[in-house]
Amino acid sequence: MKDKHLMKGNDAVVRGALLGGATHFFGYPITPASEIAHLAAELFPESGGFFLQAECEVNAINMLYGAAAAGARVMTASSGPGISLMAEGISYIAACELPCVIVDIQRAGPGLGNIWPEQGDYDTVVTAGAHGNYKCIVLAPNSAQEMCDFTYRAFELADEHRTPVFILSDAYVGQMMEPVSLPKEIFRSRHHDWALYGDAASRKNLVTSIFMNADQLEAINMRLDQKFKDLAEVLEDVEETFTEDAEILFVAYGISARICYTAVQELRAEGIKAGLIRPKILSPFPEKAIGARAKNAKRVITVELSNGQMHKDVRLAVMRSQARTSLFNWMGGKVPSTKDVIERLCKELGKP
Repeated sequence: MKDKHLMKGNDAVVRGALLGGATHFFGYPITPASEIAHLAAELFPESGGFFLQAECEVNAINMLYGAAAAGARVMTASSGPGISLMAEGISYIAACELPCVIVDIQRAGPGLGNIWPEQGDYDTVVTAGAHGNYKCIVLAPNSAQEMCDFTYRAFELADEHRTPVFILSDAYVGQMMEPVSLPKEIFRSRHHDWALYGDAASRKNLVTSIFMNADQLEAINMRLDQKFKDLAEVLEDVEETFTEDAEILFVAYGISARICYTAVQELRAEGIKAGLIRPKILSPFPEKAIGARAKNAKRVITVELSNGQMHKDVRLAVMRSQARTSLFNWMGGKVPSTKDVIERLCKELGKP
């Protein structure tokens, strides 16, 4: 077998999922995530798994709910409009503490918008979720390789912490083709003592998100809150480029981070001490890592394809430093070049 395989980021998601032990895929195709459902329809049955195209995204997320409750390793994939339709079901799954993986390949919005890349789902996936007091783990790949690796890892995280795990990507990363090395070890779905297997041993188990007793529901909310606080202590994961002495510190994820990486290289060549910190995990947000690097920076600049949704979290992370914060953003499907980022920085610094 070849060590590397050329594939789209969307295709890499499916291969990473199967090697990560995924057994069931339920979904409804939507651009720019459609290739995930297309390849899943082919490879899941070939691998002994199960694929079903639901009538809509509402049905798909509720199928995840049922299969996850039965102990299966389940996933779906969609884009912004579809994730919105899944919101109620995601809240139910989170309340029941069921593991699953949800892939969001972001497109421009609001509404139907267009199929070009954007990062406007950050608030929906990272900050707010659906109704209620909960948060999910959110992984943010920026390459086809990471689309495979992060999805592969997501199933283990979901099982270990009994929570939905999001893969939050964008149309560029999902559609670009790059060499990918597939994981060598294959994970397997495990038996869960909380799941409903339809046998005598699991007969006593209860999977529900409705609790009519206020004290009981408050206790569940507090447990979910504490679980996420504990996750924040162990899941912080960032990639740093020239951050040790950076006076200009960029913060970006996904395709924005790849653009900033090249910008930092060019700025360094011009003698400007620029650096980049890229969150690989957006939720829990890496406040400590960003805050620590901001202490030595003069400016911390968030670069994102939204109206500053991640920028709010960056500002909170650096509030104890003396660094000025700025937002460089593009929306509507516009994606900046390296030149665009550098020109906006020069304007910010008052340089020609």
